[in-house]
Amino acid sequence: MVYLDHAATTPMLPEAIDAMTVELARVGNPSSLHASGRRARRVVEESREIIAESMGARPSEVIFTSGGTEADNLALKGVFWARRGADPARTRVLVSAIEHHAVLDSAQWLAEREGARVERLRVDAHGRVLPETLRAAIDRDPGSVALASVMWANNEVGTVQPIPELAAIAHEHGIPFHTDAVQAAAQLPITFATDAMTITGHKIGGPVGVGALLLARGLDPVPVMHGGGQERDVRSGTLDAPAIAGFAAAVRTALSRRAAEAERLARLRDDLIDRVRKAVPATVLNGDPEGRLPGNAHFSFPGCEGDALLMLLDARGVECSTGSACSAGVAEPSHVLLAMGADLPRARGSLRFSFGHSSEEADVDAVAEVIGLVVERARRAGAA
Repeated sequence: MVYLDHAATTPMLPEAIDAMTVELARVGNPSSLHASGRRARRVVEESREIIAESMGARPSEVIFTSGGTEADNLALKGVFWARRGADPARTRVLVSAIEHHAVLDSAQWLAEREGARVERLRVDAHGRVLPETLRAAIDRDPGSVALASVMWANNEVGTVQPIPELAAIAHEHGIPFHTDAVQAAAQLPITFATDAMTITGHKIGGPVGVGALLLARGLDPVPVMHGGGQERDVRSGTLDAPAIAGFAAAVRTALSRRAAEAERLARLRDDLIDRVRKAVPATVLNGDPEGRLPGNAHFSFPGCEGDALLMLLDARGVECSTGSACSAGVAEPSHVLLAMGADLPRARGSLRFSFGHSSEEADVDAVAEVIGLVVERARRAGAA
């Protein structure tokens, strides 16, 4: 089996499995005051320190969540409520048109239920949010903007955004800036230079079901969940010490190898791009050809349906995706490609191949061997 869907989820690193296994054999609620609870709390706080140091944040700025979706919801809804509560005129929410649905749907919910005025920032043909686009949106009425959110790297086409520059523009007007860094954390030299940043365990070699919102001190969002007051009273709920330990181990391991691993993944990615283009000359490479994630190759194949390509490759032992795993099974064209100006056939006929720590040159060989035949068969099926 050739697994090239690391952008959906990546296999757990051995270090994460080991750390998690140790904690699974122990008992203790991190909120309890007895010895077992205090030991579990130490695990959580040591993990918090590891993640904070790795991301250039303070430990107090790491808020553990159940994953990226919860963190994005907390950032969008919590910050909006807090800002509007302090100033009812602040009702505008600026998000890029190519955000993950965890951000887009949260913004839409705020528009439908809370009176937010959501504005989607346009992107260029490579999927980039140009700084002048954000500046123009803010300048129309700076005092009405509650927050802005632009993902660090796109989960479908891999385009990397100029996040430090975008955040600086927002900060000129005192506007909180959030970035979803779920895809970027394992492959790019990112640092916490925004007001809120989302990361998650299973995209970096850790377990599913744990993530974090890095939240600057002084930014106090209204909680989405209420209960025991854990995590600065921003995110209540019993902390999963084993998952958090595995998450921290994955962050520490992945980031210690990041530079060398990014270089290795980029070589695999470029080799795949070259060989797919040779096998299928009409192939369109989507996303920024230069400023993209090292492990991302996203193609459109004219005359094909992405779902047909996906299943034909799966039958030959190659696993990839047509886009975000969160949208799998939904017969809709990619909103990312449509925002980039692609027509419907191109948006429907796309595939994402994403590499990670378990990827090898043999995986590229396997795709190159079958892609021409698979595309031809998919075209014949589409024409029938």
